[in-house]
Amino acid sequence: MTLHLGDTAPDFTQNSTEGPIQFHKWIGDHSAVLFSHPADYTPVCTTELGSAAKLVEEFCRRDVKVLAVSVDPVARHTDWIEDINETQKAHVNFPILGDQDRKVAGLYDMIHPKQNNTRTVRSVFTIDPKKSIRTILTYPASTGREFGEIFRVIDSLQLTDKYNVATPANWHNGDEVVISPSLKDKDTLTAKFPKGHRETTPYLRMIPQPSH
Repeated sequence: MTLHLGDTAPDFTQNSTEGPIQFHKWIGDHSAVLFSHPADYTPVCTTELGSAAKLVEEFCRRDVKVLAVSVDPVARHTDWIEDINETQKAHVNFPILGDQDRKVAGLYDMIHPKQNNTRTVRSVFTIDPKKSIRTILTYPASTGREFGEIFRVIDSLQLTDKYNVATPANWHNGDEVVISPSLKDKDTLTAKFPKGHRETTPYLRMIPQPSH
């Protein structure tokens, strides 16, 4: 199944290390990050889940719930978590789906045969409270994810949803942002951004981040 930005995230019910999860109900009124791991007891996955565990407060601050998935069984996840906590000096406090039947992997196109016929690649889906897919990131098994980039994208989505702006290349929270080209009326521009803006060209107009 091929998913695109703006699609409704497929719903599912699957067992996890915290019991059965009905995905849409579990998300509730929050946002969510769903991310897959090729296999338990593998080095890169161990570092990733340890990193995610240490960053749960950062996800919570952004009102984002975290859900991991692997095609290994829940019992194996539970044993593996002990290794993660010990080696990464972390405490995994979010659920990991046991996707033995590949239900979730199939719904979210997480298995790429040219990489591996049975194991998932490193997929990341950001899903908003309306259950809409907002970002899709895909990494090979050999490349661990950089969680700073995931937070940067979440910060951008939350900012641009609230204000009529976009975030430029290499933007980080607190940097200048771009006024949307669709906003052309000068009176509306002044009303929305009373502190003024910096115009490089008529279509490239910068303002300080409005939430700061």
